[in-house]
Amino acid sequence: MTPITALSNSYTRSLPPMRYGVLPASLAMPSRPSCCSTVDAPAPGAIVHVIHPDEQAAATVERLCASAGIDARSYATLAAFMHADRPNAPGCLVIHVLRPLAGELDFLAHFHWEDARLPMIVTTERADVRSAVLAMKAGAIDFLEMPLHDQDLLEAMGTAIRADQARWQAEADRAELVGRFSKLTRRERQVMSLVTQGRLNKQVAGDLGLSEITVKVHRGSAMRKMAARTLADLVRMADALAGWCDPDEQAV
Repeated sequence: MTPITALSNSYTRSLPPMRYGVLPASLAMPSRPSCCSTVDAPAPGAIVHVIHPDEQAAATVERLCASAGIDARSYATLAAFMHADRPNAPGCLVIHVLRPLAGELDFLAHFHWEDARLPMIVTTERADVRSAVLAMKAGAIDFLEMPLHDQDLLEAMGTAIRADQARWQAEADRAELVGRFSKLTRRERQVMSLVTQGRLNKQVAGDLGLSEITVKVHRGSAMRKMAARTLADLVRMADALAGWCDPDEQAV
């Protein structure tokens, strides 16, 4: 079934300097000019979840986040994070791994939790290429070796938060499209599916056993309900909606 065909389906659903260290040269990210001492502030509501067994170290990261206007919460273990009552908000995870080659990263790579989609930054006492690879396999978007500079961590967190905010916005946009699509009648969905595949009104009429005038009416109604100004808009909406509808109901 093509992505477009799926459209015919029914809608059912400040602070003391904190010294950390730098990345290995092969893993380093491009640095900012020295004049840049802060990162772009993320949108209000974003949260950095710090998972670190050392309470003082976690508190230091929390103060660093506060200096940049970022809300942060700390947890001693991954399990504590998983069971905590947390607000549903964009953000990122900063996880300190004590022994990257002793199974912790393997555990992260195979353990699925409800916030698995949160961008993850892994920090460790000692890093090498193998542990960096394991961190990336576990889903980390950055891997930092202790001790780090506070700016390195701030930049990593800023990047991660912005990425998660973009995901939230994309999901919100898609949800809005799904809501519009749910208001289409079955026939309007069928017409929308066929016309966004490039079928002419006459061909759609033949496929569905309708008159061409009726097809035009359904097509116009579908475009109004979807708030599509042009057919190209409707095609883009169709692509964005692929996979959000029941894949079992065919267009015709």
